[in-house]
Amino acid sequence: MSETNTASGLHKQAAGDHEAAAKHHYKAAESHDQNKASDAKSNSKSAMESSTTAHKHSTEACGLSAK
Repeated sequence: MSETNTASGLHKQAAGDHEAAAKHHYKAAESHDQNKASDAKSNSKSAMESSTTAHKHSTEACGLSAK
């Protein structure tokens, strides 16, 4: 696989990961609005995991694109 295809795939993966993180953030916010602390905690954990993965893929993709 060429670097261009790899970078493209990583950018797409990062975008999907960011979208997943955003969904978890929205769910956490909704849980807070409904005073459901346990659900908010669970969604926050999922958001953090997705955000961490998204950051990793973003860094890799941008690094390849910058070459």
